[in-house]
Amino acid sequence: MKKISIIYFLVCTILLASCSPKEQKMGDFKLLPQAQEFNITGVSSFSYDTPIGYKANGQEKLPILTRELIGLKEVTDKSISQLVYQIDTEMDIPSEGYTLTIEDNIINIKAKDEAGLFYAFTTLEQLYEDAKDQKVNLPLCHITDFPELSYRAIHLDVKHHLEKPEYYYGLMNKLASFKVNGIILEIEDKLKFKRQPTIASEDALSIEEWRKISDYAKERHIEISPLVQGLGHASFILKHPEYFDLRDDVSRDWAFNPLDPKTYEVQFDLYLDAMEAFPHGKYLHVGGDEVHTTGRGSKEPALKLQLMWLDKVSKFAEEHGRTPIFWDDMPLQQADVYAPMFKPEMTEEEVNKIWEENEHKLLAFLDDFPKNCIYMRWNYETPQAYGNIKAMQWFTDHGMEVMGATAGQTRWVLMPQNDSNMDNIRAFAVNSIESGSKGLLLTLWDDDSPHFELYMRGILAFAEYSWVGDKRTNEELKMAFRQREYGYPMATAENAFITNLEGPVAFWKNALLKGNKRNYLSTMKQPLEDGVMDFPDINDKGTWSITHKERLEKAAQILELTDSIALKIKSARSTALRNDYNLQVYEQVNKLAQYSPKILLALKEYDTAKDQNAIKASATKLKELELGFNSLRKELEEVYSKTRILTKPENYILDQDHHVHLANQSINFDWQFYAEMMFFQKLDRELEKEIYMETTDPLKK
Repeated sequence: MKKISIIYFLVCTILLASCSPKEQKMGDFKLLPQAQEFNITGVSSFSYDTPIGYKANGQEKLPILTRELIGLKEVTDKSISQLVYQIDTEMDIPSEGYTLTIEDNIINIKAKDEAGLFYAFTTLEQLYEDAKDQKVNLPLCHITDFPELSYRAIHLDVKHHLEKPEYYYGLMNKLASFKVNGIILEIEDKLKFKRQPTIASEDALSIEEWRKISDYAKERHIEISPLVQGLGHASFILKHPEYFDLRDDVSRDWAFNPLDPKTYEVQFDLYLDAMEAFPHGKYLHVGGDEVHTTGRGSKEPALKLQLMWLDKVSKFAEEHGRTPIFWDDMPLQQADVYAPMFKPEMTEEEVNKIWEENEHKLLAFLDDFPKNCIYMRWNYETPQAYGNIKAMQWFTDHGMEVMGATAGQTRWVLMPQNDSNMDNIRAFAVNSIESGSKGLLLTLWDDDSPHFELYMRGILAFAEYSWVGDKRTNEELKMAFRQREYGYPMATAENAFITNLEGPVAFWKNALLKGNKRNYLSTMKQPLEDGVMDFPDINDKGTWSITHKERLEKAAQILELTDSIALKIKSARSTALRNDYNLQVYEQVNKLAQYSPKILLALKEYDTAKDQNAIKASATKLKELELGFNSLRKELEEVYSKTRILTKPENYILDQDHHVHLANQSINFDWQFYAEMMFFQKLDRELEKEIYMETTDPLKK
């Protein structure tokens, strides 16, 4: 058997050698994240479709592969192996680092540790993927690579919906392939709590199911740590009658009473279950943001109450082997030094003056700040502001660890916008690297709940910036994103469509409404009158079109743009070599975004119709659009539901929705379409008026 194996790989080597590198074209290889050093000197003899024999230099096991390396087979004799790898802990390179060298007939990998070995193979997989896409040989190259930040985590927020379990397993492979090594999972009621079972949603995953996902992630060098909201953001608990007595304000389900010992009994039970579900995480994120508590009307200062709560939960976390993480905004707000963090136009002198006037409010409670806690400075829009940097430095100067949190999704509806927030992600990553921070978190909020596939561009941008810093322009990174996500044929700029789709989505949000009302329709007493835009007056034809001239001009532009985007996505689906499902989701977003302009332009036809035949024709067109919308919604839900659970259980209790989260406004998927549903309800009413006038007005008869 050994002789056959040797002969097989000798033949493969001869075949490789017979194809001269000079006859091979050079490929275009775009790693993501980009490597620290990536020097290409030519074309190797390694074809993308030729089997490769590998051998460890020691006892190291082959890492789990997240993508396919064609024909990778272990050989017993190192002298005939074409890929040799080893772990060398004495390498002069940071943790998780590696070198990867491709010579003409040998691939050498040397890694600092197991994680570095894993990442070396993910890089090799990307090289193979590019070679296969372009049908070229691997490059002659040398790569030296390591991360700038040791903790590169994304925030997985499942408070308003769950994906199907298989999606999470695929997601772990994808994140690992781009060298993300942490997840903060905001679990809320999507864990079947054993100790406080009332809190769990009926569709929650069990401790065992989440633990399996956690184990799977750990095998791919991703540690999942839970975020169990506390003090504030506690509606998922306090909405249940059994917990009303723990409310800080009896009329609101938002915050716990920090002076009630039972508050901690409940929170600690949730922590214990969450740590069982996610046993590999080093952190326990305790939340603590956006909350003002009084202790049921006690005279204690809000900052003292906040820090008392934080001290208790931090001690609990430490006793159970976890480092607590705390959103840092409330102490800064309560000390009146918060605003400068979001005003980059403020000078250092102006910011320092505010701190000089107010820092004493923090210093008065300095001894109450837990020193075992990581203070997470979240800033999604202005991380470069001196006020933000000053706040982070304050924690560091007083012996506390601080970590940043940026965002790939905040309150954008339907899809992330602002280039997936790439500029702000880059700025916070660079600040974190330069300040010597250990890590950075990419928050991905589920408040208005776009499909998770639409977060990918922001995630991959974060993977790049947190690993290697600022090495590429936005356009270069977008090209790398398209090449990695969809294949080499999609890399060029003519295949770009995501950024172009942002404008139509932004217009769609309130196209049929009076102002910025989409998130508020379900809470309005008269949504048809106060929320949905006015309709043409049947007795004052043409005035409506004049009133809404700018909106109609914008609708025409948007319709033209979405038509061009539709053609690009159609072309992409025939050109892309992988991830067609991602393109299907974008296709549905584009179809939804182009529907509002169609309705508005049909309304213009109705408003400007000159005779009864034209009025009837335009009214018929509007009714056809209404029927078409029902089909559009059905198609979108069919695509989304391939990976996503769209509805909540029948007995689910919606919370009081203090922050008007769209995804919290109905048990089924109606929340996504409330504006359109109400628009058509109003349309039906208005068309009925027209019909009535036709049958009663003697002039129209």
